[in-house]
Amino acid sequence: MTEKKTYAIIAVGGKQYRVREGERLLVDRIAHDEGKTFHPDILLLGGDGDPKLGDKLKGQQVTAKVAAHVLGKKVIVGKHKRRTGYRRRNGHRSRLTQIEIQSIGTNAAKATRERSPSSTARPKDEAGAAKKSTTTKKEKAD
Repeated sequence: MTEKKTYAIIAVGGKQYRVREGERLLVDRIAHDEGKTFHPDILLLGGDGDPKLGDKLKGQQVTAKVAAHVLGKKVIVGKHKRRTGYRRRNGHRSRLTQIEIQSIGTNAAKATRERSPSSTARPKDEAGAAKKSTTTKKEKAD
Protein backbone atom coordinates (compact mmCIF):
# COMPACT_ATOMS: atom_id res chain seq x y z
CA MET A 1 0.00 0.00 0.00
CA THR A 2 1.47 3.35 -1.01
CA GLU A 3 1.03 6.27 1.32
CA LYS A 4 -0.17 9.54 -0.16
CA LYS A 5 2.24 12.38 0.47
CA THR A 6 -0.22 15.15 -0.36
CA TYR A 7 -1.13 17.32 2.59
CA ALA A 8 -2.95 20.61 3.09
CA ILE A 9 -3.04 23.31 5.69
CA ILE A 10 -6.63 24.37 6.33
CA ALA A 11 -8.25 27.01 8.51
CA VAL A 12 -11.25 25.99 10.62
CA GLY A 13 -12.64 28.12 13.42
CA GLY A 14 -9.74 30.58 13.42
CA LYS A 15 -7.12 27.83 13.83
CA GLN A 16 -4.88 26.11 11.29
CA TYR A 17 -4.46 22.36 10.89
CA ARG A 18 -2.17 20.19 8.74
CA VAL A 19 -4.29 17.38 7.28
CA ARG A 20 -4.09 14.41 4.91
CA GLU A 21 -6.81 12.35 3.24
CA GLY A 22 -8.59 9.97 5.59
CA GLU A 23 -7.49 11.74 8.79
CA ARG A 24 -9.91 12.50 11.62
CA LEU A 25 -9.37 15.47 13.90
CA LEU A 26 -11.13 17.41 16.63
CA VAL A 27 -11.82 21.10 16.00
CA ASP A 28 -13.86 23.74 17.81
CA ARG A 29 -17.62 23.29 17.27
CA ILE A 30 -18.72 24.29 13.76
CA ALA A 31 -22.21 25.07 12.52
CA HIS A 32 -22.68 22.07 10.21
CA ASP A 33 -24.91 19.06 10.90
CA GLU A 34 -23.51 15.57 11.43
CA GLY A 35 -22.96 13.70 8.18
CA LYS A 36 -22.75 16.86 6.06
CA THR A 37 -19.70 17.81 4.02
CA PHE A 38 -18.10 21.24 3.80
CA HIS A 39 -15.04 22.88 2.25
CA PRO A 40 -12.73 24.61 4.75
CA ASP A 41 -10.42 27.43 3.65
CA ILE A 42 -7.22 26.04 2.18
CA LEU A 43 -4.02 27.98 2.90
CA LEU A 44 -1.31 25.69 1.50
CA LEU A 45 -1.13 22.51 -0.55
CA GLY A 46 2.05 20.48 -0.49
CA GLY A 47 3.65 17.08 -0.64
CA ASP A 48 4.55 16.57 -4.30
CA GLY A 49 7.15 19.09 -5.48
CA ASP A 50 6.89 22.72 -4.47
CA PRO A 51 4.09 23.78 -2.12
CA LYS A 52 1.24 25.81 -3.63
CA LEU A 53 0.25 29.13 -2.07
CA GLY A 54 -1.97 32.08 -2.95
CA ASP A 55 -3.06 32.27 -6.60
CA LYS A 56 -1.75 28.77 -7.35
CA LEU A 57 -4.56 27.37 -5.18
CA LYS A 58 -7.30 28.30 -7.71
CA GLY A 59 -9.39 25.20 -8.39
CA GLN A 60 -7.99 23.35 -5.36
CA GLN A 61 -10.17 22.44 -2.41
CA VAL A 62 -10.41 20.18 0.60
CA THR A 63 -13.59 18.23 1.31
CA ALA A 64 -14.31 17.43 4.96
CA LYS A 65 -17.21 15.53 6.51
CA VAL A 66 -18.63 16.23 9.97
CA ALA A 67 -18.36 12.87 11.75
CA ALA A 68 -19.78 13.87 15.16
CA HIS A 69 -20.30 16.65 17.66
CA VAL A 70 -18.61 15.68 20.93
CA LEU A 71 -17.59 17.08 24.30
CA GLY A 72 -13.93 17.43 25.20
CA LYS A 73 -12.20 16.17 28.30
CA LYS A 74 -13.33 17.80 31.55
CA VAL A 75 -10.95 20.53 32.74
CA ILE A 76 -10.97 21.46 36.44
CA VAL A 77 -9.90 24.97 37.43
CA GLY A 78 -9.06 25.58 41.09
CA LYS A 79 -8.27 28.85 42.88
CA HIS A 80 -6.77 29.12 46.34
CA LYS A 81 -5.45 31.92 48.55
CA ARG A 82 -3.44 30.90 51.55
CA ARG A 83 -4.47 31.68 55.14
CA THR A 84 -7.82 33.20 54.12
CA GLY A 85 -10.02 30.15 53.62
CA TYR A 86 -10.62 31.19 50.00
CA ARG A 87 -11.08 28.18 47.70
CA ARG A 88 -12.98 27.97 44.41
CA ARG A 89 -13.40 25.00 42.12
CA ASN A 90 -14.84 25.24 38.64
CA GLY A 91 -14.72 23.13 35.50
CA HIS A 92 -15.83 22.99 31.89
CA ARG A 93 -15.95 20.71 28.87
CA SER A 94 -15.20 22.18 25.44
CA ARG A 95 -17.75 21.60 22.69
CA LEU A 96 -15.88 20.01 19.78
CA THR A 97 -16.58 18.65 16.31
CA GLN A 98 -14.86 15.58 14.90
CA ILE A 99 -14.22 15.95 11.16
CA GLU A 100 -12.90 13.50 8.59
CA ILE A 101 -10.89 14.69 5.58
CA GLN A 102 -12.33 12.99 2.50
CA SER A 103 -10.31 14.45 -0.36
CA ILE A 104 -7.60 17.01 -1.12
CA GLY A 105 -6.78 18.77 -4.41
CA THR A 106 -8.45 19.21 -7.78
CA ASN A 107 -10.11 15.79 -7.63
CA ALA A 108 -12.01 17.04 -4.58
CA ALA A 109 -14.11 19.31 -6.78
CA LYS A 110 -14.82 16.51 -9.26
CA ALA A 111 -15.71 14.03 -6.51
CA THR A 112 -18.31 16.32 -4.94
CA ARG A 113 -19.88 17.06 -8.32
CA GLU A 114 -20.26 13.35 -9.04
CA ARG A 115 -21.93 12.66 -5.69
CA SER A 116 -24.38 15.57 -5.71
CA PRO A 117 -27.43 15.66 -8.00
CA SER A 118 -27.24 18.06 -10.92
CA SER A 119 -28.06 21.59 -9.92
CA THR A 120 -29.10 22.59 -13.44
CA ALA A 121 -32.72 21.46 -12.95
CA ARG A 122 -34.79 24.32 -11.57
CA PRO A 123 -37.16 23.49 -8.71
CA LYS A 124 -40.83 23.94 -9.57
CA ASP A 125 -42.94 26.49 -7.74
CA GLU A 126 -45.91 25.35 -5.70
CA ALA A 127 -48.66 23.96 -7.94
CA GLY A 128 -46.61 24.91 -11.03
CA ALA A 129 -47.58 28.56 -10.67
CA ALA A 130 -45.63 31.14 -12.63
CA LYS A 131 -43.39 33.45 -10.67
CA LYS A 132 -44.71 36.92 -9.98
CA SER A 133 -42.96 39.74 -11.76
CA THR A 134 -41.93 42.83 -9.87
CA THR A 135 -43.02 46.24 -11.00
CA THR A 136 -41.39 49.57 -10.36
CA LYS A 137 -43.07 52.66 -8.92
CA LYS A 138 -42.98 54.30 -12.34
CA GLU A 139 -44.92 51.44 -13.93
CA LYS A 140 -47.51 51.50 -11.14
CA ALA A 141 -48.08 55.25 -11.65
CA ASP A 142 -48.85 54.75 -15.39
